[in-house]
Amino acid sequence: MKAKDKIFKVKKTLNLRGNLVSLDTPAVMGILNITPDSFYTLGRQRTEKEILSTAESMLSEGALILDIGGYSSRPNAEDISAEIETERISKAIALIIKEFPTAYISIDTFRSSVANAAVDQGACIINDISGGTLDKAMFETVAKLNVPYIMMHMKGTPQNMVQQTEYGNLLKEITLFFSERVEKLRLMGVKDIILDPGFGFAKTAKQSYEILQNLNYFKGLGLPLLAGLSRKSMVYKTLDTTAEEALNGTTALNMAALINGASLLRVHDVKAAVETVKLYKAIYP
Repeated sequence: MKAKDKIFKVKKTLNLRGNLVSLDTPAVMGILNITPDSFYTLGRQRTEKEILSTAESMLSEGALILDIGGYSSRPNAEDISAEIETERISKAIALIIKEFPTAYISIDTFRSSVANAAVDQGACIINDISGGTLDKAMFETVAKLNVPYIMMHMKGTPQNMVQQTEYGNLLKEITLFFSERVEKLRLMGVKDIILDPGFGFAKTAKQSYEILQNLNYFKGLGLPLLAGLSRKSMVYKTLDTTAEEALNGTTALNMAALINGASLLRVHDVKAAVETVKLYKAIYP
């Protein structure tokens, strides 16, 4: 471990359904999108067979968590209703819990009603791209459900975030956003919080690379960091390729994220990410 990494003590455990799970070795979260319009075409699972096959593959390859989403958050995505989103994720959670009852499931939603329904059905983490800004009842719901909460930084909505990339000081503004909202959650009794700086969400590619380069900056908040870089435009546009051809670039950026302090990688390709973690630990045991 580098000397500078010892300055801040970062919380390294999560309570998942009563099990204390360590993040001393970075973990991998597999993306399971129950949407017809995810930006990565191979990341769309809609039929029961596709959902179960993907879940089985990700778990066997070493995913600690399956992150299920029923609302596409790509730029300019359709704004579907909470009812449609709930219907999509409910089917997937029920299928996975029945087949893999010990799996840890995260619900990727910014809506408190969807989060509540998902946890009722067996999800044990809430992953909110808006950090509680798009649903004022989200923090109260997280506190009531007593589950870990992934707080992402984003300005605006998926429909307009590409127009909201102006910052006076990028790192300081994200840190202020996190610190103010973490304090609110702490006062409500929420214990397990993970921070996601939101690569690509209301950030240009240049800004996203600035965040990646300075990911350790956020360790001063004392909370685990999630890196969601998988096959994003900051990867494939830089390489002048496509999301479908961006695995190698994703792996390179995931290693950078681990070196700079990430405790959790959110990915489409679990096997590659697990191997990246193993190599990272070989370098930094």
